[in-house]
Amino acid sequence: MLYDIRLNLHYDYPATVEGGRHHLRTMPLTLPGMQRVIAANIALDPKPTESRTFTDFFGNAVTSIAYREPHDTLDLTMKARVSVTRAEPPLDISPTVEGLKAEIDATLSLDPNSPQHYLAGSLHAPIDPAITAYAQESIASTRSVFELAFDLCRRIHGDFDYEPDATNVRTLSPEAFHLRAGVCQDFSHVMISGLRGLGIPACYVSGFIRTIPPPGKERLEGADAMHAWVSVWCGREAGWREFDPTNAMLAGNDHIVIGYGRDYADVAPIVGVLRTVGRHSSEQSVDVIPVAD
Repeated sequence: MLYDIRLNLHYDYPATVEGGRHHLRTMPLTLPGMQRVIAANIALDPKPTESRTFTDFFGNAVTSIAYREPHDTLDLTMKARVSVTRAEPPLDISPTVEGLKAEIDATLSLDPNSPQHYLAGSLHAPIDPAITAYAQESIASTRSVFELAFDLCRRIHGDFDYEPDATNVRTLSPEAFHLRAGVCQDFSHVMISGLRGLGIPACYVSGFIRTIPPPGKERLEGADAMHAWVSVWCGREAGWREFDPTNAMLAGNDHIVIGYGRDYADVAPIVGVLRTVGRHSSEQSVDVIPVAD
């Protein structure tokens, strides 16, 4: 699938910002055999005093910007054309949970894709006894790590309500689990916490997803949103497999990757510091439009 993507982020500050420095993670990745960025750019208003790009530890594209001139708003527009061609799901050749532990022990690597980085609890996805017990219920009805992860993915979809006002970007997985409500970020954090509690490496994926309007209805401008899902290490032979607990499905050609990390904190679209007072407000809109090859 070929997509044109447009992301708009707008920030209003209650008082003039006298200076700031930010890291932006909004650019889609080129991933061999799965996703190719044909063209992409970021426009900023006001124009930053300094700007540079680099790749972080996890392989994500980062734009670093700094402001020295006063400003009271910030607008970011990211445009990209991306081709996504995910392979059909292969046969399940993942081991059991016990077999996976032996494979993890034998994988002694600090490479960014190493499962070792995604076993411990993290800021937004701590290992929690209640979530671990919930995830453990999937063991009895499954035979492999892949089956377990897919079962947990579908259970979260069925047991949790999608409620945008129930949580915010600072909500941790135990709170979302207690509420049984939230958004894609929360569902992904709960799934990650549960899998890590069972000793299964799980990674947070940030990106976009194309939303399909109901039959007979036109697609709305800005109706798409930034999205999150989960990548699970299913053993040396099966590798990393991606699951979307918000939609109870494997990630497919409608999922466009921006970045990977231990949780949301590693791939937030904008992080940084600024000098001002008061609480800012923000707006976000995304368009993911399929185009002819």
